[in-house]
Amino acid sequence: MKAPQPIPYQGSKRQIAPLILSYFPRDVNRLIEPFAGSAAVSIAASMRNKAKYFIINDINSALIDLLEEIVNNPQDISLRYEKLWLEQSGKEKEFYNDIRKEFNKTKRPEHFLFVMARCVKGAIRYNTNGKFNQSPDNRRKGKRPANMSKEIFQCSELLKNKVSFYCTDFSNILERARGNDLIYMDPPYQGTCNARDSRYYSGIRFEHFIDSLDSLNNRNVPYIISYDGRTGNKRYGFDLPDELHLHKVDVEVGRSTQATFLGNNDITYETLYLSKALAAKLQTGLQREVSLYNNQMSLFNQNYA
Repeated sequence: MKAPQPIPYQGSKRQIAPLILSYFPRDVNRLIEPFAGSAAVSIAASMRNKAKYFIINDINSALIDLLEEIVNNPQDISLRYEKLWLEQSGKEKEFYNDIRKEFNKTKRPEHFLFVMARCVKGAIRYNTNGKFNQSPDNRRKGKRPANMSKEIFQCSELLKNKVSFYCTDFSNILERARGNDLIYMDPPYQGTCNARDSRYYSGIRFEHFIDSLDSLNNRNVPYIISYDGRTGNKRYGFDLPDELHLHKVDVEVGRSTQATFLGNNDITYETLYLSKALAAKLQTGLQREVSLYNNQMSLFNQNYA
C-alpha cells in the first residue's frame, strides 16, 4: 500500500521513503522533520509504525497551515477543495490565476492546495517578493475531489493526535531533539543555501547548517540527511565535511527528467548521510538480532539434536 500524499509537491520523498525508513532504528520516540515540505517521510513512517510521535516544521507558514488543516480538519479542507475544483469548469486558466492571486493575498489553505494541484509539475515557485508565481498546467484540472478527499482522510488518520506543527528556523527545532529521537532532514540543496532561489520559500546558510549538525553530534542525536546527489557522472554540490563523521549512501532514484527528454539513460542518485549516532544505533540493533538468532538456533539444536 502506498502512503497517501494529498499535497502534490515536486521533490517530495514519497517514492524513496521506504528506503529512507530502512535506515530507521527500532526505538524512535519522535521523528522530527525540520524541513518537512509535504511531510512525506513522516506520513510513510506513521503508516509503518516507525515512530511514536512526529514534529513537523517548515519555514513556509502556508504549507504548515495546510498540513494542519489536512490532519485536524479533513472534512472541511476536502469540501473547500472540491468547491474550487468544480468552480473552475470552463474557465480553468483564468480561474487558476484568480485563485493564485487570492492565495498570495490571504494564504488560505484551500487556495494553496488548489494551485499546487494545478500548477506545472507540482513545482512550487516564488518570486523575489515571496509571491507564489508558478503557472498552471493547462492540460489537467488537478486531482479529482474524491481522490483528494480519500488521501486527505488517510493522512489525517495516520497523524492526528500524534503530531505537533511548527513554523520556525530549522535550528530552533533541532535544539529540541534528544538521543531517543530521530531527525530526518531534506534541506534546500547546495547552490540554494546562500541565496534566495525560486524553488524554495527560503534558503539556508551552509555554515549555519553545518554548525547545527555539529551540535547534534555533540549531543549524540541520530539523524538522516537527504542532500544533493549525481546524475550519471555529474555530481551536484560538494560532500558534507569529513569532520562530521557521516556515513554516505547513494540512492538510485531513476532516470532524470532531462535525461529522458534528451533520450539518454543517465540514472539519478540522491545522497543520504547517516550520522555517527544513528550508525551506532543500527549496529547495536543488528548485533541484537544476530544474538537473538543465535540463541534461537541454539535452543532449536538442543531440542532436536
